[in-house]
Amino acid sequence: MTEDREGAAGERAAAVAGLRLHGELLASSLLALLRTSSAYGYHLTQVLAEAGLPESDNGTVYRTLRQLERSGLVSSFWDTSESGPARRMYTLTAAGELFLRGWFELMEKHQALVREALGRSLARPRAEAGKDNGDVP
Repeated sequence: MTEDREGAAGERAAAVAGLRLHGELLASSLLALLRTSSAYGYHLTQVLAEAGLPESDNGTVYRTLRQLERSGLVSSFWDTSESGPARRMYTLTAAGELFLRGWFELMEKHQALVREALGRSLARPRAEAGKDNGDVP
């Protein structure tokens, strides 16, 4: 039984290791982080990594930030206040806040749907799960 659990945990870890954070999940994560304060792109990449989310390369994060800016969901400016090179600081716009609220509502509905579907599939006995008897769950 312990071997089964260890095997399942290893399979889950392998599956998660292959996931990448990109697209709208990356964009919404960045918007959510910017909701509380402005930040540099590098800082955002660090927070995403520390949060235990699937990997996302820095280039993808910066491209996504620029796309969000072109869409009017974030704004940026060059910060020259610290020693060293100028760095781009990103800020959530009012349009970004509205988008993020809509995204949160959509994700709540999506999560409810997935949980319900998983609950139905987990509630079926394992013996029935492998059968193809034409029943629709």
